[in-house]
Amino acid sequence: MIRKLSILFAGALMGATAMTVVGQNAGAANAAGSDTYRQLAIFGDVFERVRAQYVDEPDDQKLVETAINGMLTSLDPHSSYMNAEQAADMRTETRGQFGGLGIEVTMEDELVKVVSPFDGTPADKAGILAGDLIAEIDGEQVRGLTLGEAVDRMKGDIGTSVDLVIIREGANKPVRLTVTRDEIKVPSVRHSVKGDIGYIKLMKFNEQTTVGLEESIADIEEKIGADKVKGYILDMRRNPGGLLDEAVSVSDAFLGKGEIVSTRGRNADETRRYNARSGDEINGKPLVVLVNGGSASASEIVAGALQDQRRATIVGSRSFGKGSVQTIIPLGANGALRLTTALYYTPSGRSIQGRGIDPDITVEQPLPPEIREQMGLDAEDDLTRGESSLRGHITGNEETDEGSGSLDYVPPEEEDDLQLQYALDLLNGVKSNAMFPPKQEANAAN
Repeated sequence: MIRKLSILFAGALMGATAMTVVGQNAGAANAAGSDTYRQLAIFGDVFERVRAQYVDEPDDQKLVETAINGMLTSLDPHSSYMNAEQAADMRTETRGQFGGLGIEVTMEDELVKVVSPFDGTPADKAGILAGDLIAEIDGEQVRGLTLGEAVDRMKGDIGTSVDLVIIREGANKPVRLTVTRDEIKVPSVRHSVKGDIGYIKLMKFNEQTTVGLEESIADIEEKIGADKVKGYILDMRRNPGGLLDEAVSVSDAFLGKGEIVSTRGRNADETRRYNARSGDEINGKPLVVLVNGGSASASEIVAGALQDQRRATIVGSRSFGKGSVQTIIPLGANGALRLTTALYYTPSGRSIQGRGIDPDITVEQPLPPEIREQMGLDAEDDLTRGESSLRGHITGNEETDEGSGSLDYVPPEEEDDLQLQYALDLLNGVKSNAMFPPKQEANAAN
């Protein structure tokens, strides 16, 4: 029997989100009955007993936060309470901009390694290079810090400075730099030209995504020539989601009419429908969308809309299957509430919750044997990740025993990327498939 192992990478669960944000005090709760208040009184009694008699003196704030999160996580895996610091981090992530240096980093040998400085940022102007190892931040040794702690120390108010000690390959002694922080916009979109095909990678859906998409299309057209572009690849593999409005806007960039998505809450009058406006940013050029088990929520909204409207051919493996919408409800100085308030449906009325988007053309990307060996996996171990495997998830009305999700591995080298190569072959005419191009007249949802 095949053993199924579910891997949830750090941040994936929190990131797999289609989010809306509402103002404080929006909406009123139904009045609780007397039995409910009696239960709350029991909670108060337990809280006071813990404070007074627990073997170690507890942290009151931590007790309350844990109690609130216990209530929310009993609902589903995506509802949660965020304290003030976590709420601020969430706002920074969704804005996609903050005060900082402008570097993409990872951890290596207990030091912060620079993957790449972003063009035009303070780090780039100060001469920080890819491969540099940051050993000290404002006189504090990086060793002993987590990557998140080190990154937090490099962030700060615009106009303030940070002192870095860098170990650089080929340098005779450490490089000391003082870098002044500036507003950093984290790119959520990357693009390149592959012959006469435009390749666009969406990494997340934040407030910068639609702008980044439009700029990518414009640059691709300038490099190839708008009339010479054969088609586009929209790569949303390992994209955990983000803002609902951005998912709608990205879908609208490729659609000239029809529904994009609908969200349906507990009450019928809470249903909202989002429709495309006229105009197609790529002028009807062929479009191939790549998805895998790491494509979640907002990514699935885009893939589902383009699939149902017969605008694109979906290639890859089954997506994560997160079809719920989280509303962020500010709680003033006390943080924010992330609450599941609706499920979303594709234009044809499909619920993706616990099911995922099935590609038009399935192309599996196997995990290399050396990685399986490093992870201690046997040949029969099946690595999947999906909403259906999460404990306490909302069961979707189209969910089956087969579940959602698939392997989310993307090879670092393009020549090893079977899904990308298949998409290129389709657009170059090397491969043919009945699903490409999609037939517009075949019951397209309007």
